[in-house]
Amino acid sequence: MRSRKSVLLRTFFAFALFAALILSVGGFLPGNAISADAAPSRTGNTTAAGSASAASARTSTTSATETLYVHFIDVGQGDATLILCGEHAMLIDAGDNSKGTALQLYLTKQGVKKLDYLVLTHPDADHIGGADVVLTKFDVGTVFLSDYPEDTKTYQDVLDALKAKHMRSSMPEPGDSYTLGSAAFTILAPLEDYDNANDSSIALMLRHGGSSFLFTGDCGEEAEKDLTASGQSLSADVYQVGHHGSRYSSSQAFMNAVSPTWAVISCGEDNSYGHPAAEVLNRFRSMGIKVFRTDEQGSIIAVSDGKEISWSCAPSQTWKAGEPTKSSTDQPKKSTAASAVSGSTTTQSAFSGSGTSAAQPAPAAEENDKEKTASATQTPTGDSASSGGQAFATGSSPGAGLYIGNKNNGKLHLSSCHKLPLEKNQAVFNTREEAVAAGYDDPCKLCNP
Repeated sequence: MRSRKSVLLRTFFAFALFAALILSVGGFLPGNAISADAAPSRTGNTTAAGSASAASARTSTTSATETLYVHFIDVGQGDATLILCGEHAMLIDAGDNSKGTALQLYLTKQGVKKLDYLVLTHPDADHIGGADVVLTKFDVGTVFLSDYPEDTKTYQDVLDALKAKHMRSSMPEPGDSYTLGSAAFTILAPLEDYDNANDSSIALMLRHGGSSFLFTGDCGEEAEKDLTASGQSLSADVYQVGHHGSRYSSSQAFMNAVSPTWAVISCGEDNSYGHPAAEVLNRFRSMGIKVFRTDEQGSIIAVSDGKEISWSCAPSQTWKAGEPTKSSTDQPKKSTAASAVSGSTTTQSAFSGSGTSAAQPAPAAEENDKEKTASATQTPTGDSASSGGQAFATGSSPGAGLYIGNKNNGKLHLSSCHKLPLEKNQAVFNTREEAVAAGYDDPCKLCNP
C-alpha cells in the first residue's frame, strides 16, 4: 500500500514539474513576463500590447528627428549664417574683418564648440573677413573654400589661419552631398570657371525633412542662368537672397525656378551699395514672397521641424530700397588685381559693432576691407600688364606662353588667365607637357590651356 502511494506521489510531482517547465518556456509565469515597452520592436510582427511603441518608432524614422535652427546673423554689410541640427553645427560665411570677435561671441552664446563645416562661398572680404577668428577659436571639421583666389590681406589671413591649424581647404563639386545631423546639404555650384569672384560662389541646398533652404553667396545673373539650365532642383522654401539683394542677382528667371515662400536679405543699414535694390524688392513683392532683412530686424532665426518653418520675427513690411552712393558699386569685379590697375573705386564699407553703417570715403574703405598684398598693388609692367590684369611681384612675371599650375588644386592655367592663384601657390612651367608630367593635368575651363 505504501509502495503504491509512493509511486503515485512520484508521478504527481513529475507531472507538476513537467507542467511548470512548459509554462516557464511559454513565458506565462509572472517572474518571466516581458513588458511591451522593454521588448525590441519587430516591424510587421507587433502584438496589440506593443502597437503604440511600434507606431512611435515608425514615426521617428520617417520624419526629421532633430530640430533645425538657421541663424541669419546680423553682421552689417556681409553674410554669416549659422546652422544647428542636434549636436551638429555649420557656418556659411563669416562677415567682414571687423566682425570676427562678434561672430565668435554669437557662436559661443549658441553653445557652439565645434563646426562640422565652414563654407566660405567666395573670397570677398564681407564673406570671409571673420573666418580667421572662427578658425582660430573653434574646432572645425571641414573647410570649403571657393577656388577663385584674391590677392588681398583678408584672403591671406584665412590661408594663414588654416596653416596654423594644420588644415587644408577643399573645393566641393556640384552634386556632392553631406549630412548635418538629420539634415543634409547638396552642392549646386559653381558649374563653370568664371572670370569673377561672385559667380564663382559656392551655392548649396539645405534640406531638413520637407523643408529646404537655398544659399547662393554672391552669384550673379550668369551663374544663376547656368544653375537654371543645369536641370537641378532649385525650388526652396527659404532663399537667402544672392549678393545682399543686388540688382545683378535674383533675376526673374532664377526666381521663377526657386519660387520661395520666404527670402532673407543680409545687408547693412544704409549701406553704400544700395542693397537691396528696388527692382529686386519689386520682383519679390509681385511674386508674393515674404521678406526678412537683417538691416531692419537684426539677426533672424528660422526653425524647422521637418514639416513647418517658424520664424523669430514677422516679415518686414517696409519694402524700402537702398540708395547707392557715387563712390560705390556692386558690379562684379573680374579680378582684384585688374581693379587695382584700373583704379577702381569699388569698396567695402566699415561698420560699427551695432551692425549699422555709414558711407565711407573710398580710400578708407579700400584700406580697411580690400587691403592688397604687395604683389597685387605693384604697378604692372611688361608681361604682367598683358596677363589679363594679374599683377606679379617684381622679378617673377611669367613670360608669354608659360603655364601656371595651382599647387592647391592641381589646375593648369595659361599665364594670361584671369583666375591665377596667389604667387606663392604657383608652379611655373615652360611647356604644357612639362606641367602635365608634374601632375598639373586638370585644365582651367576659363583659359583652356
